[in-house]
Amino acid sequence: MNTWIAIGATAVGCYLVKLAGLLVPGAWLERPRVRRVAALLPVALLAALTAQQAFADGRVLVLDARAAGLGAAGVALLLRAPFLVVIAAAVAVTAGLRALTG
Repeated sequence: MNTWIAIGATAVGCYLVKLAGLLVPGAWLERPRVRRVAALLPVALLAALTAQQAFADGRVLVLDARAAGLGAAGVALLLRAPFLVVIAAAVAVTAGLRALTG
């Protein structure tokens, strides 16, 4: 029963957050600072999620095959490789290191 209470509370919370976004006056959204933050926030959140997934294992900082794959993707991006090549490089390096280290 506790699971359903948590699911219901989460659903209500998500609805209220979306409703709050709709109730923000339009004049506030046209401010330059708000526009700048709204443009940069998704990039910052994606970078934080990527770093958390690549360098953390629970509450421990780790450097393993995931970090090497992220590094390979970064190098491919610097070389202006197409997106699929960037993903393939990250996958190949990560899988190769995992195969070598067991």
